[in-house]
Amino acid sequence: MTVPDGERVVVNVGCGPPNGGSLPDFFNDWRRLRVDVDVSVQPDIVADLTDLSPIADGSVHAVWASHCIEHLYEYQVPTALKEFRRVLRDDGFVCILVPDLQVVASYVAADRLHETLYESAAGPVTPHDILFGFGAAIANGRPSMAHRCGFTPSMLMSVFKELPFGEVVLRRRTAQLELVAVARVTATPDNEDRQSLIDALGL
Repeated sequence: MTVPDGERVVVNVGCGPPNGGSLPDFFNDWRRLRVDVDVSVQPDIVADLTDLSPIADGSVHAVWASHCIEHLYEYQVPTALKEFRRVLRDDGFVCILVPDLQVVASYVAADRLHETLYESAAGPVTPHDILFGFGAAIANGRPSMAHRCGFTPSMLMSVFKELPFGEVVLRRRTAQLELVAVARVTATPDNEDRQSLIDALGL
């Protein structure tokens, strides 16, 4: 894949169906490239998170990875992040959203494993779904929706330790039961700049 000069491209990995989760308004005037391992969701590129070889080195401006790396086994996560870094330009960034298992664990400890926490477009979501994958989708023949690993704040930060990103900003979204990590290829000069991108993304 080649990117015309002046065009900003965001790669939406683990994109899901076209009418699924939407990208933030920040990306409204960007070219969007949908990537998923599931052919049925009609992605632009059929690929696993750990192999984005159809996308050239240093060719895109952003990678959006919302609730997808938890579908990998733990040992595969660094490989996926290396692929995200490989396809990014020097001024690019990746945004990763994952369930916050530290918060979800409080519901498990209270014996509320199958209590509905919120209603999604696909149906009710329980702590069990967040821990192990959305049960309704798995039951309907989508085994790729199973969760094979999980993250707390320190665990999410730790996966970046050996990767060549200039900086990583972590934010906890307790109400959404999720963690957000924004990693830039090149570090920004001060803390205000670091926070500005995550704010602009509406996270």
